[in-house]
Amino acid sequence: MLGRFARLKDPLKLLNQQAVQCLSNRPPNFETTGTVPSSTPAPEQAPQTKKTINKAMKAYLERAQEHDEFMKRQREEYQIGKRHLANMMGEDPEHFTQEDIDNAIEYLFPSGLFEKKARPFMKPPEEVFPQKKAAEFDETGRPHHFLFYTSKPNFYQTLHDTVQHINDLYMYEDAMLKKNLRPDKNLELDCSGYQWMTKEQLEGILMETIGDKDYDYFISSLERLIALPYSYTVKDFVMKYKTRLVSQMQDVEVPKPKYDSEGRAYITTYECRRKDARGDVTIRAPGTGKITINGKDINYFQDTQCREQGYKSAIGD
Repeated sequence: MLGRFARLKDPLKLLNQQAVQCLSNRPPNFETTGTVPSSTPAPEQAPQTKKTINKAMKAYLERAQEHDEFMKRQREEYQIGKRHLANMMGEDPEHFTQEDIDNAIEYLFPSGLFEKKARPFMKPPEEVFPQKKAAEFDETGRPHHFLFYTSKPNFYQTLHDTVQHINDLYMYEDAMLKKNLRPDKNLELDCSGYQWMTKEQLEGILMETIGDKDYDYFISSLERLIALPYSYTVKDFVMKYKTRLVSQMQDVEVPKPKYDSEGRAYITTYECRRKDARGDVTIRAPGTGKITINGKDINYFQDTQCREQGYKSAIGD
């Protein structure tokens, strides 16, 4: 009697064992209803089948991956070539700039060829090969960027960053005012000698096509940003969208005027380029308004459009 009681002192465990044994020994056509106690192990779930990828999406992802791998190899080769060139010039490869590279190539490979395509050069792969957008969505079709459905995610992301900088500078200015501190005039952001990049240049960076209104709104947002007292704290962000104004005095030596037999001053510039065309141009002062092209007047251009463009170029319009 005592032994029987000892065996039944845990009746719930005994019932669980009996239920498991019955379920494991049931015939194939045996049907059960009800629930199994929680102490029994859960049945294994069937493995989920992997979703198939659309052929177009698969090709898109493969092209994006191939381009990323290609650019990675080009960057590695550029760095190797840069180090070799620095060693040839006896310079430190870690501090060898792009300007040093250009000067070294000009020194090592002097060339009198006028055509630039015939001259050797070494540039970062981002400047040589056209940039492409990275894969914008994964294999399941889910876009990586939360602004993907705006059709211009890079533009709106840049605009969002600009507005975020504006709000941060407002908060920073308020904090400084509470401490009775004023911005240092010596640290004021100076953009003299720079201009905002053009719409085409901005599109090249964003790798997206934007409208004129979008471009104007973006520039006005940047103007609002640099007008803030502490804008110098975001100088690196602002200067990404600025281009340096190159002085013509630095690149071209202005020729001195000469005088003809009639006492009129004239200047002749040789090998002037207009797309693929080359020509020598002579400007006289005081002039008569007469245009001469290879001994003929403006009618040298038979096409009306070419004639109008030639006339505008001659008068400097």
